[in-house]
Amino acid sequence: MARLLAREQPGRILDVATGSGDLAAAVRKTCPDALIVGADFCAPMLNRARKRGLRDLIVADGMNLPFADDSFDALTIGYGLRNMENWSGAIAQFSRVLRPGGKLVVLDFSLPASKWLRRPYRVYLHRVLPWIAGFLTGNRAAYAYLGESIERFPSGRKMIDLIEKNGFTGARCLPLMGGISSIYFAEKKG
Repeated sequence: MARLLAREQPGRILDVATGSGDLAAAVRKTCPDALIVGADFCAPMLNRARKRGLRDLIVADGMNLPFADDSFDALTIGYGLRNMENWSGAIAQFSRVLRPGGKLVVLDFSLPASKWLRRPYRVYLHRVLPWIAGFLTGNRAAYAYLGESIERFPSGRKMIDLIEKNGFTGARCLPLMGGISSIYFAEKKG
């Protein structure tokens, strides 16, 4: 994601649901001259991001970003959109804070398009992963939730349509690892 974003040379980047700052730190390496703002609703996670050397951090809800319209050249979100209460509302909020022509880059889990990969992946996702992770962490429910949330989350063409209905154009999808994750790129209309 960071290398792809660097091609655009954005000056102001907002990383929503920044968490511990993994994606923001990667973007900082590829866009060293950009201002990178990390936003997350969980203050303790932002403390971890600070330990990575990230300075411009703010406690904020991705559904109600505290920034003026047209504030950023690019917006990234890695594995956070799927957990928001209203995907359309979040994407519309992302569009609001991006300048016209600004870039949206979303990374999240998806389902493989190939039925040959999709079937075994679903077995892994709903049976194997919750069992192993539950055994190791004692929290099987969290990993059962993961599979359920991935099943509900739009992917591929459905995600492209959702993005384009909420203020963006030219959306495209780059499936990773056979479609287990996907990167979506789009440009704000205008």
